[in-house]
Order: sequence, then C-alpha cells, then structure tokens
Amino acid sequence: MKNQNQINILSIAYGSSILEAVKQMDEVNYKLLIVTKEGRYYSLISIGDIQRAIVKQIPLETPIEKVLRNIDELTVASSNQSFAEIKSLMVKHRAEFMPVIDSAGNLVNLYLWEDIFGTEERENKKLHNFPVVIMAGGKGTRLQPITNIIPKALVPLGEKPMVEEIIDRFLAIGCTKFYLTVNYKYELIQQYFKTQRPELDINYIIEDKFLGTAGSLSYLKNKLNNTFFLHNCDIIVDQNYSDIYDYHADNKNELTIVSALKHYKIPYGTLITGENGLLKSLEEKPELTFMINTGLYILEPSLLNQIPSNEFYHITDLINQIKDRNGKVGVFPVSEKSWMDIGVWEEYDKTQQLFKERFSPKKNT
Repeated sequence: MKNQNQINILSIAYGSSILEAVKQMDEVNYKLLIVTKEGRYYSLISIGDIQRAIVKQIPLETPIEKVLRNIDELTVASSNQSFAEIKSLMVKHRAEFMPVIDSAGNLVNLYLWEDIFGTEERENKKLHNFPVVIMAGGKGTRLQPITNIIPKALVPLGEKPMVEEIIDRFLAIGCTKFYLTVNYKYELIQQYFKTQRPELDINYIIEDKFLGTAGSLSYLKNKLNNTFFLHNCDIIVDQNYSDIYDYHADNKNELTIVSALKHYKIPYGTLITGENGLLKSLEEKPELTFMINTGLYILEPSLLNQIPSNEFYHITDLINQIKDRNGKVGVFPVSEKSWMDIGVWEEYDKTQQLFKERFSPKKNT
C-alpha cells in the first residue's frame, strides 16, 4: 500500500477521545484523521465534527465514535475511480487528503493534497463584501524594546508584518475592504502600506486617545452595514473563516467569539476535600482544558450603535451588554495550535517557530 507511513501518522483508534483527536490534529498539522477499528479503516473525523460536538457541549472525554458522521456523509474515493476523478473530488471538497476504499471497505491508498497539487492553496468558500476591522492602536508594551521603534502591527511574522499576514488571509477568501483602528506610531503603518501594498483598500480610523479594545468601533457607526470581522492585530487564527461565519449566521448570533482550546497540565497531585476536610478524591497531575478568547470575532453592524462615542470601552463590555439583554453571543472553538498569540515575547518566539512549522510546505514522511 502506498503512503503506509503517512496513513499511520494520520490514523486514530476508534475508542480515542475527542480531546485526543484534537491533540493529534495539532501534532500532525492536519484537520482530518482516519479512524481505525481493530487495525482497519472505519471512518473519518474532521475538525468540523469536533467543533460541532464542542458547540453541542459534548464533553472532550467522549469517545470519537459518538460524534462520527454517517458513512454516506463522508467523502472518500473508490478504488475503481480514475486518478483524474480522485483529483477532481479533492478539489471539489477542498480535501487535505483523500482515502481510497475498495469494495470490501479496505483502505488501499491515500492521496495527499501536497503530493498532487504541491504548494497550491486549497480553495475556500469566498466571503465577498465582508468588511474586516483590525484593532492596531495598542502600544505593544509587552513587546518592548522592538515596539519602542515600530508599532506592534508591524512586528514581523515570518517574512511580513503580522498585520499584513492577517490582511492576506482575508484577501484569500474574498474580503477586500479593511479598516485599521490606529493610534501609536500610526504614520509608520500608513507609510508601509502606501509604499509596499498601495493596491489595498484600507481605511484608517485614527484614535485621538486610547479607547480600549472596542471603543474605536464607535467611529464606524453609519459606515458599516454588513456583518463584519473584528480581529486583534497580534494574533493569527488558522481556521477557515467561512466556517466561522456559517456558524454565526446559522445560529443568528449578534456576536461570535472565536475561542481556542488551551490545555494545562498541573505538575502536582490535586486533592478534592469534602466536609471536615475529609478527602473525597485524589488525581495525579491532571490536565485541564479551557476555552480561551482568541481576539477574533464576528459582529452584526447594529451593535455599533451600542458603543459609546469617544469613550474607553472594551469588547468584553459589549459582550456583557448583549448577555444582559439576553442577546445571542456564540463561541466557535478552534484547536490550541490553530491560535497563535504574538502579543508577548514568550509567545512571540513560540509563534515564530510554530508559524514556520505549520505554514511551510508539508513534507511526506
């Protein structure tokens, strides 16, 4: 069988947990895994399957068998299909890889996107006419001394400034209208895009004073009439943005927060006590998983009217306002390594390495 080593890397046992699947996806840098049962092909599980399970509040300890799709909902190739037909199937479904299954249900081959199409990007659903607001006004004090010289938005990530990386990711899905809220050293940001990317449609919202993580959105009242993305300038989220929008629209949310699963291993045994200090349970070095706010959101334009003008105001203030009146705030989960934080030096160094690993062309091992 071809690609046997790659098949082993991309396979997960039927009885594994959702959390184990998420971790394996992060480890191998694929968002799709082959599910095996007793050593044979059984099914597929995607990051979308896991995200839907988390949204439904299915515990991460749940075996993946509980969240697998029906066989007729899976996209696999048949061993009697031609290579051209398999290529067409991969393009149609934007598949990272395509398992080939024979009439007896055996996995007989595996085609990887990079083996067939090289570095050509998989086409994602386009989101035309969706404005993107990037919050780029902060001083970036946690990245000093480099931010004493340039604003945080221009700190490099790979071979370009991080704000340019964010913009290019949205351009790839058809978003062409950008608003940058700026303050600290904003002239350098303007000069960079004027000289390096003059073709971009960027509107600058200049804060006279620091207005928090959402206060500058008040300047966009009567300017935005469509659902829009709101993105911090110091994070990268490796996720198909159209999936986030579909979740937002399908659930009729007013605001959607993109969250990342963050795993923490406690380096000590933990104790749970009951009445009179009696020990109820003991767990050795447990691992805890939390949902972290990534700094990427989708908002409905009507929310702009709730933001006070020219006042210090955080996005959390807006979220709490919506919740207080029983409005709908959704949470869309991504895996831990799909979220890259660049706002502090410790994370910046990790992100540079992770960025290299995740976005260099994949090699067949």
